[in-house]
Amino acid sequence: MSGNINDASLHHPAHTPLPWLKSYPTGLAWDMPLALTPVHQMLDEAAKRFADRPFMEFLGKRWTYQEGAALVDRLATGLQQMGVGKGTHVGLCLPNCPYYIISYYAILKAGGVVVNFNPLYAERELIHQINDSQVSLMITLDLKLMHDKLLKLVGQTCLKKLIIAKLARALPFPKNLLYPLAKGKETARWQVDAQHLDWHDLLAAPGATPQLVTIEPHKDLAVLQYTGGTTGVSKGAMLSHGNICANTIQCATWFQGSVEGQERMLAVIPFFHVFAMTVAMNLAVRLGSEIIMLPRFDLDDMLKTINRHKPTLFPAVPTIYSAILNHKDIDKYDVRSISKCMSGGAPLPVEVKQRFEKLTGCKLFEGYGLSETSPVATCNPVVSGNRAGSIGLPLPGTFVSIRSLEDPTQEVPQGERGEVCIKGPQVMLGYWNRPEDTDKVMLPDGFMRTGDVGIMDSDGFFSIVDRIKDMILYNGYNVYPRNVEEAIYLHPAVAECVVVGVPDEKTGQAVKAYIKLKSGQSMTADALNTFLKDKLSPVERPRLVEFRDELPKTMIGKLSKKALQEEEAGKKAAG
Repeated sequence: MSGNINDASLHHPAHTPLPWLKSYPTGLAWDMPLALTPVHQMLDEAAKRFADRPFMEFLGKRWTYQEGAALVDRLATGLQQMGVGKGTHVGLCLPNCPYYIISYYAILKAGGVVVNFNPLYAERELIHQINDSQVSLMITLDLKLMHDKLLKLVGQTCLKKLIIAKLARALPFPKNLLYPLAKGKETARWQVDAQHLDWHDLLAAPGATPQLVTIEPHKDLAVLQYTGGTTGVSKGAMLSHGNICANTIQCATWFQGSVEGQERMLAVIPFFHVFAMTVAMNLAVRLGSEIIMLPRFDLDDMLKTINRHKPTLFPAVPTIYSAILNHKDIDKYDVRSISKCMSGGAPLPVEVKQRFEKLTGCKLFEGYGLSETSPVATCNPVVSGNRAGSIGLPLPGTFVSIRSLEDPTQEVPQGERGEVCIKGPQVMLGYWNRPEDTDKVMLPDGFMRTGDVGIMDSDGFFSIVDRIKDMILYNGYNVYPRNVEEAIYLHPAVAECVVVGVPDEKTGQAVKAYIKLKSGQSMTADALNTFLKDKLSPVERPRLVEFRDELPKTMIGKLSKKALQEEEAGKKAAG
């Protein structure tokens, strides 16, 4: 393990003013104490307080907190008896399902480190992450999509064994009996052998109480969370128990008005993504909420689930909120149970925020963070002071500093643009086995560089202008894609849009907009630019506009700028 350790101190850097304190939500203290514990202890405490309350709901089957905690203890015991101990890296390649939650907490309780894998990764991505993280055990489902891909890598990489959970056994009667008949072609064929272990057999290990493992929250790793690799090879952000516990407490405190033991969390975004891991899973456990899981995002299924189960908390990415707004039969669904929604993963268009709040009556507040910050660093207030277009205020114990783009050790004057830098108890220990990469982002004063361009106003609210690497250089002028996207979203016919810079011989880069229109709407590039004349400067207005039926998205559902940039690079390479 390598990398600098963030001291998680609330020591006030002399050169950093705290203008956000005057705007802080009533009843919240920025310098509140954070009692950090091992992550799995949050589930133990919830099981004591909410033993008979609903814990997990999956396609009609439910478990109480007491039942869930018992499964975690049994699996942790089984894992320990097969050799998992302090520091053992165990992979999770699972969609949202009870097996993810139980396995996550069991690995941590056994002393291990969770390494999250996207089930849709290509073989090349799996090989890199398995070898880089030194994972020898992988927990996955008996689905061909996952099993067959991973089995090829057993023995060819660091991976030695697959631990297989049977999806049918997570389903209620009679779905558990019908599933093998209906989905037989999608189910993998396997048996317990040198390459396979049965997840369910591990629950039967003698003794239901795992050996106690001493965890130092500030130092001991809980999760290796791999970055998306948009700036090169993906890197494993080392998140300690303290990092994740701190961010969970910060978020639980921020969700003012939530009632412990009474909330219902809709988990549509995948747990293997750091946003969902903290805000949909760990936060739900901290609040004693019921976690209503969907294995993948399907708009109709999700709306039926909202209609049936009446969730109150609903973290998601902007494209999911937008999809709900644009559903042709949205009036047929009751979505008024939704009370609080944290939007993350991508900028939240002001128009989407306003329309969604009107539809549901909820508070939709934008947060901001990265894999390296566990992930939430800032968020808009929940009760009042929620500012559209802003990423809000720093969470308790979190410093945010806007630094010079030329010299990140120097702060810029208030109101000027610069690189967003963060210090707080949720900031990672560093990148796994990459000290040079760690040194590039961790500054001598403990702040972490984010690579995002931001600005702080006089009230201490922050806004993201764009990512440094996404900034478009047009004839020597800086053009920020997010600003262009916000203007395009003001057009009533636009459902989704992505703005990127494409190579141009005369100007260096040209501004290109990819647009998906709302159903039944039409528009031309000329009409769009006419609309934008009083909203953008001439250098910002798109020189190229491409209308598409669909725009590419990542697994979590956010619009994929990377896919479009790669597409443009491919066009250029092809001549």
